[in-house]
Amino acid sequence: MINDVKKIVILAEQKKGKIHKVTYELLGKAAELIASFPEGQFEKDVIVLGSDQLNLDEILHHGADKIYHIAANSFDMPDEWLYKENICELLKQIQPEMLLVGATTFGRSLAPRIAAALETGLTADCTELMIDTDGKLIQIRPAFSDNILAHIKTETLPQMATIRYKEFAPAEWTDEVNGEIIKVDAYVKGNELIEILEELEESEFDISDAHIVISAGKGIKSKEDMKMIYELAECLKADVGASRAIVDEGYIDKSHQVGYSGNRVKPSLYIACGVSGAPQHLAGMKESDVIVAINSDASAPIFEVSDYGIVGDVYKVVPMLIERLRSKEI
Repeated sequence: MINDVKKIVILAEQKKGKIHKVTYELLGKAAELIASFPEGQFEKDVIVLGSDQLNLDEILHHGADKIYHIAANSFDMPDEWLYKENICELLKQIQPEMLLVGATTFGRSLAPRIAAALETGLTADCTELMIDTDGKLIQIRPAFSDNILAHIKTETLPQMATIRYKEFAPAEWTDEVNGEIIKVDAYVKGNELIEILEELEESEFDISDAHIVISAGKGIKSKEDMKMIYELAECLKADVGASRAIVDEGYIDKSHQVGYSGNRVKPSLYIACGVSGAPQHLAGMKESDVIVAINSDASAPIFEVSDYGIVGDVYKVVPMLIERLRSKEI
């Protein structure tokens, strides 16, 4: 019977009609989770909020069984209260076993509100998911400064988790589409408590997608000294990252922060300049293909995860690298 089918629901975040890539990663993980169960026991569904013109074909081609499209133009603006009101109403009707949300800036703000409204549990920033033999979601996340992995299981439904971007492989594109789009009228179409006076233009920069990252740590002593990090990045056509200490000092915007409380990156090359290697930072970059560390402290933890290490003054080493790259000697 269709009522016996268990639903894994993924909340798809969209911005100006573009679906966030974490959605496809969650679809891929959901497919992996249900592969060991009898066919038809689970289905992987998606909830997306946006205008009637929203193109959802990409989600269907990545394996969604159902897409619940709650349609209203007001969803083009990120309003946690408005999203929460509509999502909770739909969830009460479809009654899924699990709700997965990308741990984006908006997702991290929205998910706790949904969990509180539904009086259910929420595990934040998961790095792995499993389903036990009873069909319960096991949510796995680092704890105690990344020293252990906590396995968490909630008894209330839906079982909720936020998952960081770049943790899982995205679902593969398939030409054959078996899913369906279910249009849902918005239950609440506006928030009278909020008036939008002006929309400020923001950067589309996302360091999570960078192929090469030059990252600055607390070994960089001033904002002025960041110039050499930018110069090195320019030589390698790289993006600039930073540890939390650099962001807290105001040397660079938080969108560049790498680490557990920032962004997770998996570039082909990661060069850490004056980064000591706190566990929170390592959690965000240790899966880079090649890691090069420059630090004057030979015992710095960053060297433990590095493929290549340079023990030296970052103020001497980085200018030397820039000079060699510009002279084509490297």
